[in-house]
Amino acid sequence: MLDDTDRRILRQLQADPGLSMADLAAASGIAPATCYKRVDRLQATGVIRATRAVVDWRALGYTVEVSLRITLDKAQDRAFEEFLAAARDIPEVLEIQSFLGRVDTRLTVIAHDMPHYQEIYRNRILRLPHISDIEALMHVATIKDHETLPL
Repeated sequence: MLDDTDRRILRQLQADPGLSMADLAAASGIAPATCYKRVDRLQATGVIRATRAVVDWRALGYTVEVSLRITLDKAQDRAFEEFLAAARDIPEVLEIQSFLGRVDTRLTVIAHDMPHYQEIYRNRILRLPHISDIEALMHVATIKDHETLPL
C-alpha cells in the first residue's frame, strides 16, 4: 500500500520525471536516502514502470491523426495474432488496442499530411491480413490528454 510520502514522490515524478534524486527528495519533503529507498521500492514493486521522454510527434511534422476501428474476419485461425503482428510493423501506427464487441481493434495512425496518410492507408493498412471491416475517424481536437494519476 502507498502512504502519503509515496504519493508525494509519485506526484512529483509525474510532474517532472527528470528530477534528480536530491531535487525529488527536497520537493517531497524527505531525506535523499529515504527518497532513494522509496523510489527503488516503487520500481521493484512495479508501481513505477519507467521514466521516459514523451516526444510530441506534432513538433516533428506529423499533422494528421486517424483512429481506425477494425473488425477482423474471426473465421480465420490466428486472425488476431497475424493482424497484430503485421500492424506492429507499421511505424506510423502509434497505438493498438483490442476490444470485445463489434469492433475488434483500434489503431491510432499518424501522418505528415493527407497524401502521406493516403499512402499509409492504401499501401500498408489495407494490406493488413484478415480485415473484414474498417472505419476511419479523423482526429479533430484533443480535449483531455493527461497521463497523471490522481494521487
